[in-house]
Amino acid sequence: MTEKQKRFCDEYLIDCNGTRAYKAAYPAIKSDETAKVSASRLLTNANVKAYISAGLEKLHNEKTADAQEVMEYLSAVLRGCKEQVLRGVGKGEQVVDEMQVSAKDRLKAAELLAKRYKMFDSASDSQQTSVEDDPITKSLKEEFEKK
Repeated sequence: MTEKQKRFCDEYLIDCNGTRAYKAAYPAIKSDETAKVSASRLLTNANVKAYISAGLEKLHNEKTADAQEVMEYLSAVLRGCKEQVLRGVGKGEQVVDEMQVSAKDRLKAAELLAKRYKMFDSASDSQQTSVEDDPITKSLKEEFEKK
């Protein structure tokens, strides 16, 4: 893979805009139409595809919460752990402040955890969703299928 192709890939990973990425990697190209066609052709290159796929996987791993992280966060909210938030103090300055989790948020966390662990029975909760539709269950299944 050439340096310009690598630069194209890195630019493409920013916003998945092939035209913009091609024009950034190849500054001599001024026409959007030419950049669009060339970017499309470049995206079919096996080396470029592999590099972009690896980059997307890396971004996914760094920025996406996994099921374990979600469960830990919900448990912390349920227990009423204080959250750190930024609070503006004027003149563009901010300070880190601790905020108590509200009772409403704690109740919602308890509800989500109870749904996850199937603590509601169908007779007492007519609005219960299927465990299969639960986002946490879906996430756990996806994590398991990847392994």
